[in-house]
Amino acid sequence: MKKLLAACLCTGFLFTLSGCTSLGSILEQYGIGETAPVPEEDTSESTRVYMDELAGQIQDFSGDRLTLLAEGTLYTFDVSQASLECQNGIISGDEVSIIYEGQLNGTDTSQVKALKVVDEINKKNQLEDRSAYGRVLSLTPNTITIRSKSGKTATYPITGTEQYYQNGIKPRDWVYLHFKGKFPSSSEEDPQILDAGHLKVTSISNIDPIRIPDPTPTPLPEEETEESEQEKEFQAVIQDISLEGLTVLPQGGEEELTIGLTSIPVYLKGGAAPGSHVTVVYTGEFDGRTLSEITVLAVTGEDPAKENDRHISFTVSGTIVGSTANTTTIQTADGALVTCTTQGAENSSTGGMLVGSSIQVTFNPSRSGNSNIYTSLKIEDA
Repeated sequence: MKKLLAACLCTGFLFTLSGCTSLGSILEQYGIGETAPVPEEDTSESTRVYMDELAGQIQDFSGDRLTLLAEGTLYTFDVSQASLECQNGIISGDEVSIIYEGQLNGTDTSQVKALKVVDEINKKNQLEDRSAYGRVLSLTPNTITIRSKSGKTATYPITGTEQYYQNGIKPRDWVYLHFKGKFPSSSEEDPQILDAGHLKVTSISNIDPIRIPDPTPTPLPEEETEESEQEKEFQAVIQDISLEGLTVLPQGGEEELTIGLTSIPVYLKGGAAPGSHVTVVYTGEFDGRTLSEITVLAVTGEDPAKENDRHISFTVSGTIVGSTANTTTIQTADGALVTCTTQGAENSSTGGMLVGSSIQVTFNPSRSGNSNIYTSLKIEDA
């Protein structure tokens, strides 16, 4: 741990740190260093502000407390007043630095104030694309649980994650997950259960690599079939997803419908976030109220990268469990911890963003392709 000492007047001086850079550069930026004037008449300990940094690997994050592993030792910091400014978000195993004010006493962090969490400029290991392969045990809008061939089970966060099931999805199907991050040391009593809660999953599919087929061309007039056999489409809004099917509300409809996904191709570019739109391809006669008279052929979600933010309707909802200077973390009903930015978002929530408040966040999945901190567009009461 590199010790840095900055002497400055306690009154009338404010440190403002910006950017993911070395602490020495930050101090120099604000005139604190060898050339910084030090009042000769007052050199008592009470007039000095100690600033330092601790570099380590992320092990856990609760929303306002961050645990790092540094040189084999665990440190847990209160980051409720710190800004999170890491390019990858808060991914377990990533190397970051906590810049803080005060002096550590061993592993006791209670007497220091965390100011920023930034990328470690001297990273020994960059996050790489990793993969997992296992049988699906559970699927929700924000999580997927799989069991590997070796019997290890993990529940991965998949908010906004690209998903492609070439021949559908059903319980115990084998899928590939691509993700970034490392599993922290297991604190579970069962070593066969892995903690994947702070990994970043980038794609899920039952084929690897993902190859999306070209759209079926429109038949020529002489090739047209009977009316009942012609492919048609209807638009719908996602309400929920599980291994039982995809629950949607047809556009202009009043009744939710659940589409079985066991044997049809499903492509969800931005994940299965409630509020987002899908196109359902079918044959038969659809009355908007029941699926009994149609055969569903495929389901395709919208591409958030092609949508203007004003038209984005991907949402995630939950209860606030912690906040930092520029983020809030919610616990979703399906058990995921989801961290979202708060700065720059339209905020009409009435709970003061306090712990225990229920909120709904509208986000664009394409803005967080490599980060597990989601860029909020709108925050409102859930």
